[in-house]
Amino acid sequence: MKVTPGSTMRWGTAAAVAATAVGAGAAVILIGRRVSERTVRPQPGKPGLAATLRVHEVAAGHVTLTRAPQTVRAGRYALEWAGGGHAVVGGVLRTDIQTVTRRLERADSGTLTVGTEVELTPRVHLGDPATALGLDFTETAAQGDLGLLPAWYVHAMRGTWVILVHGPGADRTQALPVLPVLNSLKLPTLTVTYRGDADAPHPPDGLGHFGETEWRDVEAAVGLALESGAGRVVLYGWSLGATMCLLTAARSTRRESVAGLVLDSPILDWQESVRRESVRAGVPGVLAELGALAAEGRTKVDPAALARLADGTDLHLPTLLLGSPADGIAPIEAARRLAHRRWDLVSLHEVPDAEHAQLWNADSDGYAEVLRRWLTPLL
Repeated sequence: MKVTPGSTMRWGTAAAVAATAVGAGAAVILIGRRVSERTVRPQPGKPGLAATLRVHEVAAGHVTLTRAPQTVRAGRYALEWAGGGHAVVGGVLRTDIQTVTRRLERADSGTLTVGTEVELTPRVHLGDPATALGLDFTETAAQGDLGLLPAWYVHAMRGTWVILVHGPGADRTQALPVLPVLNSLKLPTLTVTYRGDADAPHPPDGLGHFGETEWRDVEAAVGLALESGAGRVVLYGWSLGATMCLLTAARSTRRESVAGLVLDSPILDWQESVRRESVRAGVPGVLAELGALAAEGRTKVDPAALARLADGTDLHLPTLLLGSPADGIAPIEAARRLAHRRWDLVSLHEVPDAEHAQLWNADSDGYAEVLRRWLTPLL
């Protein structure tokens, strides 16, 4: 969903019309339900709120784009456009009041021309471990309680496996950027799916449950790893995928086999994250609050249980926590509180000026080094 200047006005108009048509009480329920749709039914595709930009110039080694908050951020990102176009841009070369020129690292598909409308996304790598990175892998599947859950297995020699869990709106490609560093440490990896993914079973009610049900699919992946020869596992997740990892480590009957957690942009304050997601989509603050309440009611989420996760009450494992003060979805304050309360277990690494679940994009080399240093003692 794109944010446009008229978004707030449309929501206000919708609220007024609904209140007039069906009465205030029913309108509150109706509007709250509508606002909650974005978070309880995450759409597969591009994670995050992508901005539509225009290409102003293309030349050897660089591309000039419309200036926007996203286009001036440091790091590596993808440009995607209609017809399957995909290119990768690197650091900012120059800026002016209207445009930003970035290094053009590669063009994978399609033709990038002046006037092309593109979206800036974090999806630097597409495909699978072999086509994107040259890593041999095997298609496998875990047996979940709703059916088979496809997974990529990349072989390596160590007995500790890493299970990678993407966030909402993303898919398994979200894990591709970190596979090379994990492979260099000789760690086998299992990149998994869970209910609601395009190639996995659908939840019976068609809704996402903020990890409350999805964690069981992560538990099934742990079972697959142990049955396939893993001695221990590290759970590694992004956004709500990180929350699923926390829930698995706290609740699973196999939790004694979990050696550690890597949590990238975890959703620790889920109500605030739901509100922020709605506001980013152009929903006024009061209606965003209604959406959070509606989401809680529709999904039957347990706020007390998630609060225990957020304050570290149920945490018993070494944890690498990765976040950013610029995260527009998961407030860094929640990560800092968890790190402070469980200083004995949690190592917090902050990446400046990185959007939600785009920490690797903002500083790929630094991210990989932090990951390498933290994992090494667990090997």
